[in-house]
Amino acid sequence: MNALIILCHPERNSFNGALADLAKITLEKQGYSVEIADLYGEGFAACEGPAHYTDRESTKAFSALGEQRHAYNNGSLPEDVKRHIALLEKADFVMFQFPIWWHSTPAILKGWIDRVFVSGGLYTSSKRYDRGHFKGKKTMCSATIGAPDVALGPGCRGGEIDQLFWPTQYSLHYMGFTILPPFLATSVQGHGYATDDEATNKLRLEQHKSNLVERLMSLNDTSPITYPTWKDWDALGAKLKPSKYPYSA
Repeated sequence: MNALIILCHPERNSFNGALADLAKITLEKQGYSVEIADLYGEGFAACEGPAHYTDRESTKAFSALGEQRHAYNNGSLPEDVKRHIALLEKADFVMFQFPIWWHSTPAILKGWIDRVFVSGGLYTSSKRYDRGHFKGKKTMCSATIGAPDVALGPGCRGGEIDQLFWPTQYSLHYMGFTILPPFLATSVQGHGYATDDEATNKLRLEQHKSNLVERLMSLNDTSPITYPTWKDWDALGAKLKPSKYPYSA
């Protein structure tokens, strides 16, 4: 079995980096061969644009969809994109490790999605959702946030955490992945923001590590999140019956 950890934090020695390393060790103990793709460490270029394409479909105007499809069909995808696609193809399980910044992922992860999930290659109008390219592969988001547990929920100061994860997880569902419930380390504090004293914070971080190990040790017993699929929509994508899915498209 193969696992891929996509690490999205500018400081390799951060708590996010520590969680990625811990995840690697934990998965290896279960027999996985694990690779960590450190997006900041490798200097992944997150901004899609014409500079990435040497063999252009059109030099008159840049279209990300058009250029991606053209490059995929002609074997001229950017080298970094090809390498990351190969990592995804190899993996049975993909974990995304990132801090929640401004109620979302770091921009580098959004840019990674923009560039690596190649239009016309890894997805088409019909190759999406439960017919997606990565059907059969499992994935999980693992994130840190500064807010305490009590501040996360409907109407709470930190917002509803499922809403914050939804755009990333639904994009992964779009690509065919089976989405496991996310792991969240709360009250990861510092640099002027704190909910309690340093000793308590240290104990909490260690507990988060233990909780992550427990989650990863039970991957095979974890039920995935249920999202709508093609059977739930009409030809235009409207739902056929009242939706039971939270935050559904």
